[in-house]
Amino acid sequence: MRNSLTSALRPRIAAGAIFIACATLLCAGVHAAPAASAAAAPAADAADQPVVAVQTVHVQRAEIAQPVRAYGIVAASASNLTTVNLPYTARIVQMRVQPGQTVARGTPLFVVQADPAAVLAATQAKSAVTLAQGELARTQSLYDKALATQSQLASARKAADDAQQALAAQIQTGVASGNKIITAPNDGVVLQVTAAQGDQVQPGAAILQLAGGSGKDARANVMLGVEPADAAAIHAGDTVTLHGLSASLAKTSVNGHVALVGASVDQQSQLVDVGANVPLGQTAFIPGTRVSADIATRSGTHWIVPRAAVLKDDNGAYVFQITPQNKARRVAVTTQVENGDRYGVDGPLDASEGLVVSGNYELKDGMAVQTSGGTPR
Repeated sequence: MRNSLTSALRPRIAAGAIFIACATLLCAGVHAAPAASAAAAPAADAADQPVVAVQTVHVQRAEIAQPVRAYGIVAASASNLTTVNLPYTARIVQMRVQPGQTVARGTPLFVVQADPAAVLAATQAKSAVTLAQGELARTQSLYDKALATQSQLASARKAADDAQQALAAQIQTGVASGNKIITAPNDGVVLQVTAAQGDQVQPGAAILQLAGGSGKDARANVMLGVEPADAAAIHAGDTVTLHGLSASLAKTSVNGHVALVGASVDQQSQLVDVGANVPLGQTAFIPGTRVSADIATRSGTHWIVPRAAVLKDDNGAYVFQITPQNKARRVAVTTQVENGDRYGVDGPLDASEGLVVSGNYELKDGMAVQTSGGTPR
């Protein structure tokens, strides 16, 4: 009887023990879970925080200018051309130069022979002076003897003055009998010859043109054309860099300065004329060479940054620099100059901090960064 009762209670005791053990384990799990979650939270937050890979460059302040592109021709400025002509009718006896030839001041250009009528007029002017002076002396003698009136003496003086002025005009023209050598009035290059040997030229007719090619004076020896919108930024004294347009001059350049800026738009080219003074001696830029030019405008000292570093949004232009704590720092900038793939900007930049040039589109102010190679910057 007792054995039967014990056998009946054993299953119940075992079930109760199992229940108590399960309850104990469950309670232990409930208390351990919050602790484990608390320990895992910082690791999860650290894993979720973004780290952007970027590339940086050093930044510095330096002088930079905004180039304006222009096109033109060497020695095409009217202010740099000298037209050689004669004030009297003459015949070209001999032409001693040819187009493209470089000449110095005083170099013989051609030989002329004045028209006989012009020589006669010069001779008559000399004779008229001699006659008028003699008449004045005779009238003065008669006046001193009270044999001539004051009016007669005044007329004789006027005739002598008129004859002297006529002779001076003839002398100024340079008329002389026989052959006369005409020399170059200044250094330059013979740009065009419009008369040939044996031709008879009229007074004032162009015989040849000289283009000043030495660049020793302040006159423009290169005439360029720029867009009207760019003309306002160009001023006398701005640096000009000439480049050849031909294949042989593609890598050749020479520097000069702006001499003058036109105040109107040329009706044919629809461009504004800009004259430049460029030393062209001993260069391949001979008169008539077509060139392109870069005119340095808005020169100044700014932070020089790559174009890729500058971003824009509703708040304006900005760049990112990397702090010593490897954080991205947004810096507002103002673009002052654009020069190819470089900008000249103003703003509170720090020369000791790297400037982000790649990966900046993904950045926000305060973000953690590292270089593309994995080394934090």
